Amino acid sequence: MDESVQKIYVIGHINPDTDSICSAIAYAELKNKLGKGGYYAARRAGQINSETAFVLKKFKVAAPQYLADVRTQVKDIEYRKVKGVDKGISIKRAWELMGERQIVTLPMVKDNVLEGLITIGDIAKSYMDIYDSEVLGKAKTPFANIVETLSGEMLCGPKDAHLEGGKVLIAAANPDLMENYIAKGDIVILGNRYESQLCAIEMEAACIVVCDGATVSKTIVKLAENSGCTIITTKYDTFTVARLINQSIPVRFFMKSENLITFRTDDYIEDIRQVMAKKFHRDFPVFHKDGTFAGMISRRNLLDSRRKKLILVDHNERSQAVDGLDDAEILEIIDHHRIGSIETMGPVYFRNQPLGCTATIVYQMYLENGVEISPKIAGLLCSAIISDTLIFKSPTCTMVDIEAANKLAKIAGIDPFKYAKQMFEAGSTLGSKSAEEIFYQDFKKFSAGDVSFGVGQITSMNVEELKKIENKIVPYMEKAIAEHGVDMILFMLTDIMSSTTRLLYLGNGAAQMVEEAFATKADGPLELAGVVSRKKQLIPAIMMALQQDN
Repeated sequence: MDESVQKIYVIGHINPDTDSICSAIAYAELKNKLGKGGYYAARRAGQINSETAFVLKKFKVAAPQYLADVRTQVKDIEYRKVKGVDKGISIKRAWELMGERQIVTLPMVKDNVLEGLITIGDIAKSYMDIYDSEVLGKAKTPFANIVETLSGEMLCGPKDAHLEGGKVLIAAANPDLMENYIAKGDIVILGNRYESQLCAIEMEAACIVVCDGATVSKTIVKLAENSGCTIITTKYDTFTVARLINQSIPVRFFMKSENLITFRTDDYIEDIRQVMAKKFHRDFPVFHKDGTFAGMISRRNLLDSRRKKLILVDHNERSQAVDGLDDAEILEIIDHHRIGSIETMGPVYFRNQPLGCTATIVYQMYLENGVEISPKIAGLLCSAIISDTLIFKSPTCTMVDIEAANKLAKIAGIDPFKYAKQMFEAGSTLGSKSAEEIFYQDFKKFSAGDVSFGVGQITSMNVEELKKIENKIVPYMEKAIAEHGVDMILFMLTDIMSSTTRLLYLGNGAAQMVEEAFATKADGPLELAGVVSRKKQLIPAIMMALQQDN
């Protein structure tokens, strides 16, 4: 996929159920087939439960990637994909590259691993503050760098060798005096005088630089080869060579490689902005998750940040949405629940229908747009309808849901009732799960006025399994109510076969509230015959009771 095309995430609620996951996958595929507005990717805001895992495996569909937070990240902005360079290049070449690329910081990279950084300031300092005549040797400057910097030619010597030491000097005196200050391993800048060239070679200079484009005799070249002395010729005069030669030092000698301030592509903008504000650096390196170099980012890049774009399915309440929603841009909401508390920055496409399942709405949208439904997608949508309507037993189920499920089942090649039994049994294998895993398999938070409460639900075809689950859930509810800071916690243990729910409740005023909601005495868990739907039966009754109290 082209990186310039922004992803639009289709995502359900936290603690996702089968409808939330399957509708996200199916709707993302529909949007991509319609080819409008970018690339649509299904995501999940929580762990997949065992029922949904069975469905995905059945129809050979990969689970959506987990998206825990939708705040803007480094990967959402146009940071610079700067190409790194080898740390052995010369200071002069680094300066040229900065000019060509119009950057002030150059990264040294090898095999996608950052080795260091050099800035224009570092280069200026190297030129203005270095008075050490031995610096080229200390930096182990490659002869190739000297040739490149001086636009010269190497007449003899190993091209891949580098200086091991010595100082840089200009042979301005006569040969008799030169013998007193040329030492082994030095670099000697000189002209066309045969005697000076010979003296430098005899004194075991590592390199002689012949200026003004002067010709070097074959005898001198031969003597240099025998002595291991490199000869470089250049068109530049002695003064220019003396000015330029320090620019051949490899950048590794001046680059910064320790205590660098770096960021990762998955870091959040609001976090790195605070770090940047405390530092005077112009640019900061960015790494991929695997630690490889990605590019450079500056404060200016933060101005061009793009908020993540979302389509919400199967929910429209802030308490049920993925973290960081305020920093994202909501484009659409496709849902079948009551209108909740989510606000948007501008108008959005909002489709909310009184049906038993979001998947039914997605199915309708395939038909409306004339897009063929594949057996794989049909299987996912049918599974979602069966799950949300408890195989058509839920009071939320409509004839539209039943008709959609039957048509989808035909496309998918499944018998809805036989398949429902398999699916529910797969989702009922909860005995080995912890209380926390069971509790959050399908948990949502709500509010009515000043009262906040959470409601979890587990459905099973096995009464004995529900009893075991109750023994785990009851003690865990104390912890859950404290973690979420809600006034009350309720938990529905729903027997699919008998269409009965055993309601657990905890919290300040919870007993009084359920008594008013269901007109019964609450001195323990309530047996609610015919109550299987949280959305259509439990929540409306609770909301009514809370409104009466107020």
